[in-house]
Amino acid sequence: MSSVNKATIIGRLGKDPEVKTTSTGKKCATFSVATSEKYKDKEVTEWHRIVLWEQLAELAEKYLKKGNLCYLEGKIQTRDYEQNGQKHYITEIIGSKLTFLSAKPQESQNREEYPF
Repeated sequence: MSSVNKATIIGRLGKDPEVKTTSTGKKCATFSVATSEKYKDKEVTEWHRIVLWEQLAELAEKYLKKGNLCYLEGKIQTRDYEQNGQKHYITEIIGSKLTFLSAKPQESQNREEYPF
């Protein structure tokens, strides 16, 4: 049996996406998404680091803003880097599907859908 690596997140952006272009011309967007659960009288928030490439990065750059609600699917990936002689690890969700769940800011009164 083969394995499965799939993450599904519905949450709100903690900040606007940060978009960079690689030396080969590919766009990459990174941002954090918060998911929350309530336990008795306490709310617990988990932050997820999201990475989107190429067309999804372009859509995120154009349409996503801090506070927007979105649905994301992707795979979980952990990478490492060294800083000041110490090894650090980052766990990210590499997005493969993005659905906008918030209305566009300028059209929020009539709740029109995104054009795709």
